[in-house]
This record gives sequence, structure tokens and C-alpha cells, in this order.
Amino acid sequence: METLPIAPIGRILSNGGAPRATKDAKIELSNILSEHGEEIAEEAVKIATHSGRKTVKASDVQLAIKLKF
Repeated sequence: METLPIAPIGRILSNGGAPRATKDAKIELSNILSEHGEEIAEEAVKIATHSGRKTVKASDVQLAIKLKF
């Protein structure tokens, strides 16, 4: 599983209100977001396939998120 780059994860934490975050915290959030992102992507692909499309649309991703969470 590929992880997301650490710098943008640090910005996400900053935008969330964290004045500081350890590298371990950034790596952990990166791993979690990657895992959930893959699950959402898999569900979005299933939705697109069920609709007879090869192309995943933003609406597929939005529906996948609603179904997962």
C-alpha cells in the first residue's frame, strides 16, 4: 500500500487545528487515509461498473463515501 506524502498530511493536521504534530502522527494519519481511500476507490469502481461504465465519476466517489460511512 502506498502512503500519502507527509507534507500534505502535516497541512491537513494544521488545518484541523494542531499547532504541532510528530512525524509518527503524520505517518499514522497518512496510512489511515490511504487505507480508507483505497476502500472508497474500490467501492466507486464497483458503482461505475454496475452503471455500465469504465470511467469513475465524482458522483461514484460521493456515493461510495455515503455507503461506506
